[in-house]
Amino acid sequence: MRLNPLDDAAPPGPLTSRPGGARGPFQVLLRSPELGVRMEQLSSFCITESALPPRLRELALLEAARAFDAPHSWHAHVGKGREAGLDGDALERLGRGEEPGFPRADEQAVHEFAVRLLHHHAVDDALYAQALGHLGEHALVDLVGCLGTFTALAMLLNAFEVDLPVGASPAFARPSV
Repeated sequence: MRLNPLDDAAPPGPLTSRPGGARGPFQVLLRSPELGVRMEQLSSFCITESALPPRLRELALLEAARAFDAPHSWHAHVGKGREAGLDGDALERLGRGEEPGFPRADEQAVHEFAVRLLHHHAVDDALYAQALGHLGEHALVDLVGCLGTFTALAMLLNAFEVDLPVGASPAFARPSV
């Protein structure tokens, strides 16, 4: 990681009371406690309470991780995605940067929506209508908000080069500059 270890123990709070302590992007956010608290609240909402079903929450996170080449996010959530019901073969293809071909129509719609939004910054009317048909307004708004949140976390991981857990192998390389 690019940041030096904290001199003092981090003060108790939402970031240090997370299961397993402050890991991943939350190690970085300990340096900005107010931002960290707000990001923790938002990311917690996105992964546990949004209107998206759990498997689509995980898919949104994995789409952001892959779009930003954030191996730490991918490593932390690919297993959770499988446990939530996402197809393992499709996730392997997504991890390799290939068209995943999700077997469920709602997953494929989320994938296509995320790719268009994260790579091209907009979605056309047909794709919007397709995603809206699968998700409804509430979940579609949550999807966009969650993609933004997960993207911010991926950028924190990449900018500060947060290390993968010991013994973990990256599914893909971090972006090089």
